[in-house]
Amino acid sequence: MDSLKNHVLKLVQASDEALDLFASKLQRIAISKKRFLLQPGTQVQHEYFVLKGCLKTYYLDKKGNEHIIQFAIENWWLGDFDAFYNGGTGKFFIEALEDSELLAIDYNSLQEVFEKEPVFERYFRILITGAFIAQRRRILDGLSLKTKGRYLQFCEAYPNIETRVPNYQIANYLGVSAENLSRVRRKLKS
Repeated sequence: MDSLKNHVLKLVQASDEALDLFASKLQRIAISKKRFLLQPGTQVQHEYFVLKGCLKTYYLDKKGNEHIIQFAIENWWLGDFDAFYNGGTGKFFIEALEDSELLAIDYNSLQEVFEKEPVFERYFRILITGAFIAQRRRILDGLSLKTKGRYLQFCEAYPNIETRVPNYQIANYLGVSAENLSRVRRKLKS
């Protein structure tokens, strides 16, 4: 729980009592590599904070092609937020790329925390604002940057992840070919 408390305290000033309430609503979950945390069509009941590990969020198009939306590593939140906040079923797969440990919070518990300790509404607002800005940057980068620029932005957002995720998955996330990304990575190393 210390990593989550530290994460919270980097963004907001929360009292020990507020942190303890939040911690009391979290459930620790372990998920093995290549296992699914979520799949499309299932009821989404939790948001997740990554304590240890690496996961990817993706969807499959009508032709069965995978499109990676997000990687989540230590100190990142992930989930199918649309379904979580709007009470619907999930649209995404969330798969563990490594053995992972997570903290989960359900919707009602999160709303209780918001009501009793409003500092957490601020915490999640800051997270959601940051995620929205990052998503916009990713869209603009995809429209305006070549492979090298996209890859450098990716490395800034996900430090050291290139040692944890296969090249073809990073290429998928960036919307470029694996061959093109390999070429760029070789040039950057030389």
